[in-house]
Amino acid sequence: MGLGSRVVAVFARRYLAGSRNSSFALSKLSYLPRKTLMPLRRNGLDPVPELGLRRRTQPVSPLKVPIGLNTWLVTGYEETKAVLGRSEGFSNDFNHLVGNGGVTADQNPGGLGFSDPPVHTRLRRLLTPEFTRRRLARLAPRIDAIITEQLDAMEAAPQPVDLWQSFALPIPSLTICELLGIPYADRADFQRLSAARFDLVQPADASLNAISESLAYLRTVIVEKRKAPDDGLLGMLIKQHGDEIDDEELTGLADGLLTGGFETTASMLALGALVLLQNPDAAERLRHDDDAGVRFVEEVLRYLTVVQVAFPRIATQDTEIGGVKIARGDVVLCSLSGANRDDALGPGMESFDASRTPTSHLAFGYGIHRCVGAELARMELGAAYPALVRRFPAMRLAISPDKVAFRKTSIVYGLESLPVVLH
Repeated sequence: MGLGSRVVAVFARRYLAGSRNSSFALSKLSYLPRKTLMPLRRNGLDPVPELGLRRRTQPVSPLKVPIGLNTWLVTGYEETKAVLGRSEGFSNDFNHLVGNGGVTADQNPGGLGFSDPPVHTRLRRLLTPEFTRRRLARLAPRIDAIITEQLDAMEAAPQPVDLWQSFALPIPSLTICELLGIPYADRADFQRLSAARFDLVQPADASLNAISESLAYLRTVIVEKRKAPDDGLLGMLIKQHGDEIDDEELTGLADGLLTGGFETTASMLALGALVLLQNPDAAERLRHDDDAGVRFVEEVLRYLTVVQVAFPRIATQDTEIGGVKIARGDVVLCSLSGANRDDALGPGMESFDASRTPTSHLAFGYGIHRCVGAELARMELGAAYPALVRRFPAMRLAISPDKVAFRKTSIVYGLESLPVVLH
């Protein structure tokens, strides 16, 4: 989903790994305690009950981590907005980590997600015009064609069909490659590296190694684009702003856009399809009412909140959030999945309601780091969901609902597979 959401992510783990003890090894973080990982755990589509309990009783609470780093978990809606909406007093700069916990400079993904003003302001100014709804409208015919191509392939394939592999993965992958001007032939590597960034079950240094590998590949792409810029977004940035952005900055932007525009939207497409399978009335509305699409997309974005935590913030000064004192140097993790279930948004937020009036949810974040690609994600979701249920009105799960395989512990929540019978 969000390009700015930066599926570049082991957001939490990178900061949790920032031990003040330089001898601390990232590989020792293979399995963090369950209490530390609680904000990333779910029961099916729902966050674990403890997350809601914290939000109701202590919306800003300590999160115990095993390496002596003072960390706060923010679960309330208003409290989360208070943190994310501040451009001063909290830092996203990845350089805070370099030299700690085995994190090296070449593992710095750069880009929008891990930079502060004025660098962030300058980079976002270059990107924002490319992601307005008016500018993105040129992609709409291609997105529709990509969706149709995938539905045709599903129609011709033996049943059951895995919606994750056949629908959720290729649509955003093709779209973001088309937007950036990246060879689609390399998509398998993008998928592997994106998944590695988020998976907290594997050793922590594996995610950082995936970042290094991705950045190394993209540096070669940028070198070629400099020589012969094309009409993709990267080529256009070079043609229009080549003197304002160096190769490392452009590599960081490309990395964030590529992974952020792929993994999050793929997870949303798969989980949203599962919601439709579980809510036939919602699927029926999508089939026959064009106006139902916006409500469904906004509600499923809020309800699923696949990017479970926002970029970790490091407090750069003593401050107070929700009546709790945060000391300079503390790490603050905002639970987007927790905040989006807060009754401050309205009644019944723990439940899915396809007819709900769209809310001011935080699925794309908030403040200066709000996802720059939010409108692109909405375009893809708004086109893909109705096309799926209209093409296959009798679609059903090919397995028992309790056999659906969810990711165990990941910054971006999602499915391992979603086998369905189409007819």
